Amino acid sequence: MEASVTPSGTLDAVDQQLVDGVLAGQRRALAKTITLLESTRADHQQRAQKVMAALLPHTGNAIRVGISGVPGAGKSTFIEAVGNMVTSLRHKLAVLAIDPSSERSGGSILGDKTRMESICHNPDVFIRPSPTAGSRGGVARETRETIVLCEAAGFDVVFIETVGVGKSETAVHSMVDMFMLLQISGAGDELQGIKRGILEIADVITVNKADGDGLTEARVAARELKIAMRLIKPEGERRTPVLTSSSYTGDGLDEVWEAVLDHRARLASEG
Repeated sequence: MEASVTPSGTLDAVDQQLVDGVLAGQRRALAKTITLLESTRADHQQRAQKVMAALLPHTGNAIRVGISGVPGAGKSTFIEAVGNMVTSLRHKLAVLAIDPSSERSGGSILGDKTRMESICHNPDVFIRPSPTAGSRGGVARETRETIVLCEAAGFDVVFIETVGVGKSETAVHSMVDMFMLLQISGAGDELQGIKRGILEIADVITVNKADGDGLTEARVAARELKIAMRLIKPEGERRTPVLTSSSYTGDGLDEVWEAVLDHRARLASEG
């Protein structure tokens, strides 16, 4: 294949191979394209925008779910458990795990794959850890574009695991079909550390780690959150489902996924 020389928006041979590889669902091509997108070099950014423009017509069909939660809620383990269930239903899952960057060095651990061992080798799962690199809102600077790339590669479910609960964590809400909040019991005041803004935008809340000795406490926490949501959501507005789940036993994960599908169907019916 000869490299294109006209006009400025035309892809050269190397970038055309990236486009073809992504559309064919090749992980290597997808990873290389995301790396190109994340680069701060001006020439890489220009190339990435051309590749994005070529892939854009092949996007928009995935179920996008943003997942946040208090520290210790077990987001990675939860995503691993739900991911195994989702792929068993013949979905292809992309997981974008956002890792906080050091304020001093700018570096990130990017260790989410080690916490999702059972799905990291699944051929129907693509996991991409990305650093925040100073970006606020619990997501990385290129998260929105990375979602689009995963859709073009044929992944019909995309999970975005945010850094954690904070007052600016709501940025992911504009990128996804639904925003899911994970909570745990036994951490003192069940609403401690959760900003009102997070609760207001949550489309589904699940109290995780609802198993063993923690099952009763999880159910109590869920009841308290339901009361809190009635106070936060205006009368007549859709009530946010508050569920319980266990990544260890798998209990409640079916209900969580059903809540995702119900919310997606409601969005589709409303246009």
